[in-house]
Amino acid sequence: MSGAEIGKLARLRRDAGYTQKSFVAAFIKEAARLGIAASTGIRQLRRWETESPPPLPHPNQQIVLEAMFGFPLSDLGFQVPTHRTSVGDGEVRRRAFVTRSGAIAAASILPERQGIRIGANEAAALRARLEGLYTVDHTSGGIPASARAQQLEHQITKVLSNSVYTDKVGRDLQTTLCELSCHQAWFGYDGGPPQAARVACMEAMTAAQLVDNPLLQVRALNTLSLLSVDAGRMWEAASAVENAYSLAQHAGAGATVHLVISLREANASTSAGDLLRARRALNRAVSYQSRADDDDEVPRWARFAGPVEVDYATAAYHAKAGKAARAVPFLRAAVAGLGGGYTRNAAWYRARLAQTLLLAGEVEEACHEVTGVLRACGGVSSVRLRRRLGTFERAVMTIDSPAAREAVDRIREAEVGNG
Repeated sequence: MSGAEIGKLARLRRDAGYTQKSFVAAFIKEAARLGIAASTGIRQLRRWETESPPPLPHPNQQIVLEAMFGFPLSDLGFQVPTHRTSVGDGEVRRRAFVTRSGAIAAASILPERQGIRIGANEAAALRARLEGLYTVDHTSGGIPASARAQQLEHQITKVLSNSVYTDKVGRDLQTTLCELSCHQAWFGYDGGPPQAARVACMEAMTAAQLVDNPLLQVRALNTLSLLSVDAGRMWEAASAVENAYSLAQHAGAGATVHLVISLREANASTSAGDLLRARRALNRAVSYQSRADDDDEVPRWARFAGPVEVDYATAAYHAKAGKAARAVPFLRAAVAGLGGGYTRNAAWYRARLAQTLLLAGEVEEACHEVTGVLRACGGVSSVRLRRRLGTFERAVMTIDSPAAREAVDRIREAEVGNG
């Protein structure tokens, strides 16, 4: 029977859309993703598919095959010794991941059940779209990023509910959906509405617990602390920070993750008027920032944290203490330190600089900064930025000077342009 494709392995390979050549490539890629030393070639694949009985794959190959197809090796047409039947965790499941309710339901399906088979490559493509949301958020703001996130959420939910995949692929998809909820919480912090942002935050925390990812819980708690400060729930913001510290320590997180948490602590304490605690949090942030270069691996969501954010938080501390003039140099440093690609944050920071200059009595410079913000942020859609500009407008309206009147006119023109 040599040369003729027979048996379950060949049928499953064809059903999954693989040629023998593409299957070998996918096998090698999946082994790399699993961190397993395993490979195969077309000649070996042909033997598995055509010989009766087929030669038994070695244990590492077994793990990869079961992960790719989602069936135990014995269901792929191999005669498996008893001591080899427990290798791998490739049981195929259909997952119904219920979004907007924070619940996951999972049920096993039998091999004969039908559905579109989703593999590691498709899961990676969805994750790439998730990564692209960072760019949209940084350059255009939370409102357009949220719209794209909703589309991606619908697609991933549909895949999880209606497709067939291995446990590992299902876990990757659920983790991606969890990260998407973290994104949505942050986008809501920027673009609103606040209640939707809180719902997304709670879903992210629940999902992170279900996929056993403490660092995603930390991310969600960091955003919750920001939302809580906005809502005046200072006790909740402080609790979110304490829980984030605990989870990060338990997970063995590096200095950068701890830096983000200390910045959230500084924000919560400053906003609550607890300047002693804010000062301690800032000292802690400086310490973590000095050690951040030693981090072996930094989660994508934490990579923004660095000297710029420490300067920004320090400025907020001085402003809260009634020392606007001392805050200005830190804000200037933060604005100057932002790299390319952070259009939204640059607009946020410059708007805050303008507010602080105004408090320091530097009206001309404050109006100059606002004019620069309006010129640079035409493509940014951010409710938080609009609020800051509105706050500046109300403050500068009380000042009788040509620069102040021009700044008010420009802000109002921008408001008309934004609809």
